Amino acid sequence: MVRVRLAPSPTGNLHIGTARTAVFNWLFARHNQGLFLLRIEDTDRQRSKAEYTDNIIEGLEWLGLTWDESPVIQSHRVAVHKGAIEQLLAEGKAYRCYVNETELNELRAHQKSTNQAPRYDNRHRDLIREQQQTFIAEGREPVIRFRIEDEAVIEWDDMIRGPMRWKGSDLGGDMVIARQASINHIGDPLYNLVVVIDDALMGITHVIRGEDHIANTAKQIQIYKALGLPCPQFAHTPLILNQESRKLSKRDGVTSINDFRNMGYNATSLANYMTLLGWSPPNGMEERFSLQEAAKVFDFNRVNKAGAKFDWDKLNWLNSQTLHELTSTELLDQLRPAWQAKGWITDRHQSDENIVWQKDLCHLLRTSLTILSHGIEQALPFFEPCNINDEAWKQLSCYTSQLSLRQLLKELEVTSWDGSDLAIAKNILKVTCENTGVKKGIVMKSLRAALLGSLQGPDLLTTWSLLARVGKDQFRIRRCL
Repeated sequence: MVRVRLAPSPTGNLHIGTARTAVFNWLFARHNQGLFLLRIEDTDRQRSKAEYTDNIIEGLEWLGLTWDESPVIQSHRVAVHKGAIEQLLAEGKAYRCYVNETELNELRAHQKSTNQAPRYDNRHRDLIREQQQTFIAEGREPVIRFRIEDEAVIEWDDMIRGPMRWKGSDLGGDMVIARQASINHIGDPLYNLVVVIDDALMGITHVIRGEDHIANTAKQIQIYKALGLPCPQFAHTPLILNQESRKLSKRDGVTSINDFRNMGYNATSLANYMTLLGWSPPNGMEERFSLQEAAKVFDFNRVNKAGAKFDWDKLNWLNSQTLHELTSTELLDQLRPAWQAKGWITDRHQSDENIVWQKDLCHLLRTSLTILSHGIEQALPFFEPCNINDEAWKQLSCYTSQLSLRQLLKELEVTSWDGSDLAIAKNILKVTCENTGVKKGIVMKSLRAALLGSLQGPDLLTTWSLLARVGKDQFRIRRCL
């Protein structure tokens, strides 16, 4: 059975790159009737925080990326990781290295000055006991390094990139797999070792992760072989790039799933967009789809090798289409928490009439929304006295605007319109034009400026109706005279 995993480190909030990796893992598992697992890699004790673990879990759940077994906490397996290191030491596949930081800096400086690639020169590979005792007496604290033979050839068939081939000499020398490792103690096991042990213990069959892990894969395959563990298949996904074709990072602004959520992006649309970041749907399939629909056709043959450039316009389009298709009730359910936080509506004293009015407002705003937070900005004039912008004031200062607004008020006083019948509103506008000689376009523009404080906005008659139903239209017209 296919078993894949997402293995984030809780050293920050869930990043869109990690989330896209989760999407690809989830889709591959579901397509193959396999299992999607979660492992929290919290062995970086200084930087790992429970709040980041919570953020990762909440973000994955929000996106609909559910996992099939209880999450594995990496730090709970430290004893197993150390046991593997002891095995490698006993078999001569790893050793204690006493090179200090000063010596490493000197080595790096020499390599830089002679235009050599940075690498450890394996100088402590074959220390005799007396040499070790000398270093111990000096108070040196060793690390444990895994032997990587320069002559080794590491090959695998990547599910995205095809045949891959690395030489041991290209991997930077013997690899550190544990720090703070005295003669009777093994300190903190490091990433390349523990990820191999954990994937083997979890029965992972396919490791799907970003292309920035390719060099790690070459190193880890060596550890799988050294420990006699079954090696999974690998797939290295393209990186997500910014508009300058560099790897998307925090410097680009919004990158965490929490940020996208707070901005008002819909989980379905964001998951849809992340799937398109590097994967192309087959011919005949629309670009808009659910995760479940994508899982039916997902495979790595349609994943690009080149980096995927983040396109805000595409994301915004996908999100707007999702919002436009919501019913008024569904949109109100999504906007209600934000409107409540603003103090515009409350759970208490919600009459049927109020709920109907709120749904009608959602119906009015729905087709103009790109992200959910626009439903807060655009609803503001319906709940609070709105500021009048310069363009609207310029319109309202015209003689014809003042004339038409005064006539509108007269018509409203004699008609007693309660906002329920748009035919009455149309007639009021018609009579106003006839009695003032002002063109209909100017009357409507003036009314919009008075009601919303702007010359732009949703359908005027519906806007007027909604404000009239809560008794706010005449007050807003009067303040402009």
